[in-house]
Amino acid sequence: MNREKGTEIYSRLRDANPEPDTELKYANPFELLIAVILSAQATDVSVNKATAKLYPVANTPKGILELGTRRLKGFIKTIGLYNSKAENIIKTCRILADEHDGQVPRTREELEKLPGVGRKTANVVLNTAFGEPTIAVDTHIFRVANRTGLARGKTPLEVELRLTRLTPEEFRKDAHHWLILHGRYVCKARKPECPRCPIADLCEFRRKTRAEDFPALQAAQ
Repeated sequence: MNREKGTEIYSRLRDANPEPDTELKYANPFELLIAVILSAQATDVSVNKATAKLYPVANTPKGILELGTRRLKGFIKTIGLYNSKAENIIKTCRILADEHDGQVPRTREELEKLPGVGRKTANVVLNTAFGEPTIAVDTHIFRVANRTGLARGKTPLEVELRLTRLTPEEFRKDAHHWLILHGRYVCKARKPECPRCPIADLCEFRRKTRAEDFPALQAAQ
């Protein structure tokens, strides 16, 4: 996709949502970090339900370490892979307490040293907590980037690097949220809602859906 068309895509997504943000609930970088670790293979809704009970009890590395692994599991047991996530969170909190004075580091290198934190999680924290122009490629963004032709790639890293290179600077900070929300609510995996997509005419996806595929959408019009 050429740069002009990419700029138009981002412009339309910005017009539709001028101030996009994560749907994870958090009050500080540490709460966001823990929420993102928990969100792997889980929905933001399920994570928010768990952290709504956890954070009033423990929302610092020290607090979670005092809670301990067993009690932590009790708060997050409704989330998939909660056993391994609890172990990673405890290890991460220990590193934060011992090596970072309880603060979340602000570099990808240091973030990726934390158990349970990969490149995608690090990018989310850098972007959402610290305002860095990083783009974390999850399944939604991977799908949208490939379908639209915005940045095709065979792996998340390949898509991330192309998006970072091809996204104009003015859009780079919010690109992650625009693309993930678009993939979550419009460009869905099984049945994208192309009739209500603001960038449908720019999208290079060949199997676009039609208005008649969505009786509810037709009735609302």
